[in-house]
Amino acid sequence: MLTRLLANKPGLKRKLQSTDLELPWEPLWLALKKELWPKRNIYETSRNVVNQLLYVADQCKRYFSPSEIPKMIDTFIPLVTQSSMITMVPVITSFLPPSHTHLYIPMLFKIWQAFNSAVVDDRLMEMAGELSEEHVAGTSGEFGNEGGAAWKDIGIWTEEQWNVIIGKGLSSMNVPVGALKAGSSTGQHADIINKDGTKIKKTSNRVGAFAKVLVNSMRVDGDVRDPNVLLTRMQGGKLPKQNGYIAGSKALDALDRLITSTESFFHPSNTGGWTHILASFLHRLASEFIKRFNEEQLPDCRIPESHRLTLAIRRSFVTILRTPSLLAMFAKDPIATSFAQGALRALAMLEPDLIMPDLLERAYDGLEVVNETHRTTAVLSMLSGIARPLVTEKLWLGGQKHLVPLLELCLPGIDLNDPVKTVCATLFIVSAVQHIKIGDLTRQPGAPFSGDAESMDVEEPHDYLPDGTEMGDTPRLTREEERALVRDSNWVVSLFRRIFALYENLPEEGGRRNTTGGKQEESVLKSIKSMMDIVCLHLSDSLFDLVLNVVYDYATTNAKSNSVRAFGQLVACLARARPEKTLPRFLPFCISQIEEELKHGASSVRTTSAHAAIPSDTTLHWNMAILRGCLGYGGPILLKYQEEIIRVISLLVEKTKSERGYSSTGRLVHRVLNTLAPVYPVNTRFVNKEEWDDPQFDQNHYLSWGRLYEPQDVIVDWHVPSPGEIAFVLELLERVMIPALEKVQSLLDNIAKWDSIARNDFCRYLNACKAFWSAVPTFAKEQPKQVVNPCLDSETELPELLVSHLDVAAGFTLSDPSDPRYQTFVSSRKRFGEVVIYASELLRKGSNAEDHIDAVIGVTKSIDVYLLSYGMSRGDFDSLQKNYAQARDLSRTWTKQKDNSRLVYVKRAQVYHSGRLYMHALYRRRSDFDDNMIHELVELSLSPYTRVRRHAQSSLYQVVGSYIRSTRTILPILFDALKKGNDPDRMKGHSIYLIIKALPHMHSQMAKILEIATHPMTHWRYVHMAERFLYGLLRRDIPVSPELSSFFVRQSTSPQTAIRVTAQRALVKVMAYIKMRTYSRTAEELWCDSWHNPLERDVIIGDPSSFVESLQGPIVSREGVCYIDKIPTGFLTWSNSIKGYAAVETESMRLKWEAASKSSLEAIKTEVTEDNYVRTCLHFGVKNLESSHQTSIYALKIYLSALLFEDAQLEHFLSSLDPLISDSDKYKQRAGAEALVGIVRGSKHWLRSSSEKLWAWMTQRLNRILIQIKPETMQLWDAAIDEMLFGLDPRRNQLLVDWIMSLPVEFHGDSVFDMNKTLSLQVSLVESMGIRYRSFLDQYASRMLQNTNTGYAEIRQQICQGLFVVSKLMWQPNYSSTESFLLACQNESDPLRIRNVPFVSEVDLMLRNMEKWRNERLAPPRANQSEYDKTGLTLLQWIWVTAHSAEAASAFPYVLRLMPEILHMTELSDNPELQSYSTAVLYIISAVIPPVEYFEVILKNFADAIKSSKSWRIRLNALPALVVFFYRNLLSISQDGVVQVMDVLLECLADENVEVRSMASKALSGVVRCSQRQSIIPLKNRFVSFVRKTTLPPRSDPAYADSLRSLHSAILGICALIESLPYSVEPWMPSLTEVLAPHASDPAPISTTIRNCASEFKKTHQDTWHKDQQMFDEEQLQSLSTIRVRLNIQVFLLIQPLAAE
Repeated sequence: MLTRLLANKPGLKRKLQSTDLELPWEPLWLALKKELWPKRNIYETSRNVVNQLLYVADQCKRYFSPSEIPKMIDTFIPLVTQSSMITMVPVITSFLPPSHTHLYIPMLFKIWQAFNSAVVDDRLMEMAGELSEEHVAGTSGEFGNEGGAAWKDIGIWTEEQWNVIIGKGLSSMNVPVGALKAGSSTGQHADIINKDGTKIKKTSNRVGAFAKVLVNSMRVDGDVRDPNVLLTRMQGGKLPKQNGYIAGSKALDALDRLITSTESFFHPSNTGGWTHILASFLHRLASEFIKRFNEEQLPDCRIPESHRLTLAIRRSFVTILRTPSLLAMFAKDPIATSFAQGALRALAMLEPDLIMPDLLERAYDGLEVVNETHRTTAVLSMLSGIARPLVTEKLWLGGQKHLVPLLELCLPGIDLNDPVKTVCATLFIVSAVQHIKIGDLTRQPGAPFSGDAESMDVEEPHDYLPDGTEMGDTPRLTREEERALVRDSNWVVSLFRRIFALYENLPEEGGRRNTTGGKQEESVLKSIKSMMDIVCLHLSDSLFDLVLNVVYDYATTNAKSNSVRAFGQLVACLARARPEKTLPRFLPFCISQIEEELKHGASSVRTTSAHAAIPSDTTLHWNMAILRGCLGYGGPILLKYQEEIIRVISLLVEKTKSERGYSSTGRLVHRVLNTLAPVYPVNTRFVNKEEWDDPQFDQNHYLSWGRLYEPQDVIVDWHVPSPGEIAFVLELLERVMIPALEKVQSLLDNIAKWDSIARNDFCRYLNACKAFWSAVPTFAKEQPKQVVNPCLDSETELPELLVSHLDVAAGFTLSDPSDPRYQTFVSSRKRFGEVVIYASELLRKGSNAEDHIDAVIGVTKSIDVYLLSYGMSRGDFDSLQKNYAQARDLSRTWTKQKDNSRLVYVKRAQVYHSGRLYMHALYRRRSDFDDNMIHELVELSLSPYTRVRRHAQSSLYQVVGSYIRSTRTILPILFDALKKGNDPDRMKGHSIYLIIKALPHMHSQMAKILEIATHPMTHWRYVHMAERFLYGLLRRDIPVSPELSSFFVRQSTSPQTAIRVTAQRALVKVMAYIKMRTYSRTAEELWCDSWHNPLERDVIIGDPSSFVESLQGPIVSREGVCYIDKIPTGFLTWSNSIKGYAAVETESMRLKWEAASKSSLEAIKTEVTEDNYVRTCLHFGVKNLESSHQTSIYALKIYLSALLFEDAQLEHFLSSLDPLISDSDKYKQRAGAEALVGIVRGSKHWLRSSSEKLWAWMTQRLNRILIQIKPETMQLWDAAIDEMLFGLDPRRNQLLVDWIMSLPVEFHGDSVFDMNKTLSLQVSLVESMGIRYRSFLDQYASRMLQNTNTGYAEIRQQICQGLFVVSKLMWQPNYSSTESFLLACQNESDPLRIRNVPFVSEVDLMLRNMEKWRNERLAPPRANQSEYDKTGLTLLQWIWVTAHSAEAASAFPYVLRLMPEILHMTELSDNPELQSYSTAVLYIISAVIPPVEYFEVILKNFADAIKSSKSWRIRLNALPALVVFFYRNLLSISQDGVVQVMDVLLECLADENVEVRSMASKALSGVVRCSQRQSIIPLKNRFVSFVRKTTLPPRSDPAYADSLRSLHSAILGICALIESLPYSVEPWMPSLTEVLAPHASDPAPISTTIRNCASEFKKTHQDTWHKDQQMFDEEQLQSLSTIRVRLNIQVFLLIQPLAAE
């Protein structure tokens, strides 16, 4: 209801505007808040309420008052912490209204810049997309000047915000660059390691939102770049800068750079995880653009003219997306291919002149190449998407002449051996033909389709017109185009011949459902049927006659057993198009053939179950299938042959005795009645009937090809049953069905003597009756029923309040109860029901039930027909809706498009009519007869036979969804089936159904279920089933009985694992509900989880600094102590107060539980205090862990037990626990550790004297636990200690905290494992204490930094983790109020203080010593023990850990300082670990978007290191890292930064080291490809000039080396330019072959470089060489050939010596 009322579905106008409705947000937030942080003891992992509430908030946010935005921010921002960030950001984006964005956009973008998180990226990108679309009109939009977002630098975004969006969008593409082959961001890893995690699973489409931002930010907002100005020279030794923007749009220019940088990843040969993302991005871009462009054409568009898309923007947009879309069209991923085809379809509608020629060129290539199936299927799918521009001259003039050639080329695609290609071919034919009429445009009316007519000479047309005569507006086709269109007749005949050939190669029909082959063959036949429907409908009269003759000739001369059903469908397609021609042609022949076959014994072998067809019956089934096809359409036409039809049906009912024969007869009856009885639309051609029948239309129908209709222009033709058709139905009832029913009755009267003949007669006659009644669901309207058993609860329900169906006019044929025809029909239906019930009773109680299973199944299906065949079923209605939505979406190009094909509006009319019928099938009342029928169905659903039970349960499931209170009326029967002595199979049938439907009504039956579960004879599986019911029926507002509590306690130690685990969960819930009811003062508090612990106190924070200081010291006085367990605020700002708990110091403060649960608690306590219980419970806890490594539920149970019963059994429990934690077995230790966690956390509200007993026992064993920790148990004890500390005030566990802090800490000791244990515990303590540890953080961090030179890898990891935790805790922006934080976000560049990192001075101090330590490095193999190596490795690992966290941006201040040393570390090959970490850190900084001011600094550091370094290895390692960083941040780097990078690369091309030169060439190729294409010509001229003026002297010449290096540098530059565009041949490229050819035999490395370039060129152009070679002239081709010949000679000379050896 909410969705229908509020949601803005695509293409529909919003029903309520924000001015019509205002909703409160706080109640929804309170409901959501308790779901975001639920109580652990009642949390269900399957619960999905969080996402549902967020969806509601997202739909309602438009209707939240904008005046509440400050209050929302003030509520949400204090709850944003480092751990809750991935939870709160989705909440914020779901609640904030889309108006008054200036209040929150600066804040959200600062948070976005500060946090590294995939969840945050998804949500904020989605919000940016929504706001861009919402405010595309700026202040002229819906929210006006006050609430609208003003246009800024780019769209509604500032330059800084735009760079953030662009950077996040580029990283979302996930393309690999350099060594980063995997994901391009560490955000997902940061979300995974978030300790709190998130329960929000809202799906998002980040690239779709990014596309929205780009498209809705486009306008003319800058200087227009002149595309005709071509820069050919470098200016002042520098590469030229780009001036202006494409079409004057900054957003479009950013899109161009983005597409250019990723263009090579669209190529089919470059496939990976990014392919799907990039193709989806293209599709969303095209969809959003065409949507916006069309909306701007509407008269009510609010976007100012100055901000609208211009024609130049539109053309440039299409040009930008054209190449990648054409490349992605042949992607190996089928989903990516479909996305690319969707993009091409939209682009073709925008600029067909730019798209269609290229598409058709690829279409012809793909269809003519028969050995590349993938290209053929891609082309066929693409053609189906662009069919309308192809056939509509108003969209693209000239496309119509390509239609027939393409249709002819796609005929070979109809191939049974390739189902996918066949489906694609039929889809194209359907897409094209549904918009045209197939006919000969050059023929005169009445001219024959043959070559017999005498031809006459016709003068060629000329352009001379008599004076005074004007040229008309009607377009004229050329003679060639007319000849192309005239081939329609040949194509149609060829199509039918192709279909016949496919039918002949089908596998034999068979199987349980009598299908043809498998799923692939069925999909092929379904697609062919859909295609032939459309083709036959759109044939001209003469062509239809031709086709009818072809099909008739085939039908009368063949009878193929493998294509019976398929050929019947083909005849049905003809009958649907023109029944008045089809029926007279086929009916006499079919009837005569059927009579002849039956006369000679066809279908005389009696069977009652599915079987393979008997060969002798083939002709009978063939003609029956043709007859079904003929009689499926044209109701009034059937009246002319009424007597013949009834006669043949009667004959078939009597004579068909095989299951396939009488089933086919039933389908024939069903088909005839479906033609006669219901109301349905006819004529789905692409134009209205009057226009189609117009003779003038037959001459120039090509002018209407592709025509679309407005809804009001469509004239829908309906079939409405005439009196003659009604009489036909009743006569069929009287002459065929009633006699068949009487024979069923007579057979039942003698059921005891049934043999196989009687069973066969019963099944076939009942099948005929069932077929009749299933085919007339709309023939008679039901009248109000007398409900004998309403099944109402008299205390809470009234009959008047029961829901009823809407009695709308739905086209029922008979609706007047006084009409004799109505009475005849209803009485006959009642008689059918009575016979079915009678048959069910006899067959159920018969002695030979096993022999009658087929008969029983027939009765079950008949009951289903009687109860459910009324109006329209849900499945049929859903199918029609889906079919309509699919047709609508395929035919429209944007969501608000009003005009569409006529077929779509006919389908819509049918859906509306079907919806009215469906309303009558809902909420039906039950008469006494209906109850009897339902009870019989229930009995059948409890049958001991699986087949019967399965059919009956399926029907019963549908029945209880249609009849009001039907579930309650069947419960007594179901419960009776559980009684002792019943057949186990009957009980199984009960259980399956009970789980499905009866659970909501069983709370009152808990006592009965408990009785069954506790019975000593009940099987353990039924005990478990009953236990699950009881667990599901527990309610928080009703105390459980003592018996049920005892049952759960006893079963919690059951030897059966399933029973034990369920009982433990139930026991936890029982105790948790007791606690909740005790703490709740009202029912509202109970259900809203707003109850309060009596010990709970609100602690006023006041001054945050003083408050934090008060938490850090120990408790001095016990009086008035208040423990603060959790601090969910204080990162950005503080809440006014925080929850605390008073300490239990006196007996009067002890918690007292509700009186209503006293008996249950006593029962639990009695069971728990038994001697064996605790020991048994712990024993099974060990067993649980041995079979599964998941945390068991019993730790939570112990926690609640400790909370409820305190220290009642403490000594006994601890004595049982002691052996477990002392045992060497890891599973026993884990069970003991979890039990210890439960008792410690459950003791938080104990009396002080009681808790001291526990801690006294525990402190005596802490040292022993530490000593016995082994490597395999270290992780579990770390987790246990962490769980004891997490979420609790450290002062509660002061003894544990003091013990951990007192442990000796060493970094250079002898035992690595002992040091690691201590450090791990201290890191857990620091992390759990959080800001309470603030006063110790400096001391702790200083100790860690002083020992970064440790020689142990495990200790280094602990130091890195400790430094990371400390830096995370020290990052606290901590503003005094939300207002001050918002103000800082507007005025400061770093309001979250992400750049103000700690330890800068310590890192600087280490850096000052690094050069000294580097010079003092030890020689291999002891190099890794050097001070430099150990310290450097620790720092690198610390940066690595930080870069993979949410605080990744805080790593950049350290990286900038360490970059020179990191580059030095990359050349230290004697320490592989240090080298790999340093290289990885250089790359990982590219996976995190740095703050904007760091872009130029990082580039400068790279450039300075490369230019100034004396080591070629440093330059070699720095170049790829530089390129990766450049690419990842391409769209945010300034023009000066780009020039700086290009200068570095050009300088490295002339490096002394050949490896550096080669790497620079690769880097230059990538940089030019992704951002510097405008520099290609100046670079080319520069390199060519160097080559031409450089001559290699003899090797003995001193200048030889310099000349070789200079020439190699220029050759590398030329090769880099060629490889920068690997899949195309640009105009400047061929001339370079003449430059390279003379040097192909030069000394290495020149010849090697040319050889590699030629090899790569050949590999990337071999698929398109037939086209690419046209760009070369003869001399250039000769040069290219020379390079290849010399390449082959060199390879031969290299191989020859090896071969000789």
